[in-house]
Amino acid sequence: MTNALVFGHGAVGREITAILVARGDDVTVAQRHLPPALPFGVRFVTCDLTAEDQTIAAYAGQDVVICAAAFPYDSRIWAKAWPAAMTAMLTGCERSGARFVFADNLYMHGPQPGATPPALREDMPLTDYGRKPKIRADITRLWQTAHDAGRVRAAAVRASDFYGPDVPNSPISTLGVARLIAGKKAMVLGNPDLPHDVTYVPDFARAVVMLADAPDDAYGQAWNVPNAPTRTLRALLALAAGLAGTRLRLRTMPGWIFPLLGLIRRDAYELAEMRFQTERPYRVDSSKFRNRFGMEPTSFEDGMAATVAFYQQQVGTG
Repeated sequence: MTNALVFGHGAVGREITAILVARGDDVTVAQRHLPPALPFGVRFVTCDLTAEDQTIAAYAGQDVVICAAAFPYDSRIWAKAWPAAMTAMLTGCERSGARFVFADNLYMHGPQPGATPPALREDMPLTDYGRKPKIRADITRLWQTAHDAGRVRAAAVRASDFYGPDVPNSPISTLGVARLIAGKKAMVLGNPDLPHDVTYVPDFARAVVMLADAPDDAYGQAWNVPNAPTRTLRALLALAAGLAGTRLRLRTMPGWIFPLLGLIRRDAYELAEMRFQTERPYRVDSSKFRNRFGMEPTSFEDGMAATVAFYQQQVGTG
């Protein structure tokens, strides 16, 4: 049995916690506010991840610490919160000896060159582009430096855009599937006809737990989550519409509109610098993870069926 501390109980943190509990681990969840529901036997610790004293105190008796936390999608908040949180978590690991696994995204690579960019690999350079990508690159350097110095044993698991049941921060789930089931047009940010890799949240959680269990030689590096074979967002939403028994109707928001909307809306301002993800093909190379751990991703047929079923139930009980 492992003593595991999970920071954050959103879509990814819930899935990670469920896996750990199901196999009999001793799990503690930490975040600012008590979640609406925790699995039986899971302890909860109130913790502001940016407060070093609270974060370090949560480490008592832990073997592994998993960060699945998120901050509001605002670069002003990220600029202060993420460096403070990462520093606190690494300090806690150094003092306690716990291993550290970071459930990360792919922003730190920034835009890649060319009209058809290469698939993202773990060994690509960290970017200095923009606000949010640069922040993710900066905190990546923090855990890499701490590991290389022998202070901690740290690794990151990187996922592309999320989808899945009960994933409120997923454009595919909430702006796409949920709207189709409600009889509305699905909204797509950017070009719906470009190849775009997406990550099924339960697969992300499985990959994180695999890294938490892995030998020390798997640490000190990043690992990309395996995704189902690449499709376009239009194809994914067409699959969802078919499973839901409805007609696919799309409303697209082209990338050029976000800088204009950003003058009056903060969410559009934050999306403007991320246009490189939706205006060109976006692929992820996960061969490193597959070759090491043998993990196969959930098919879109199965993942989207679970996603559609969840939102159909929400409509039925709403």
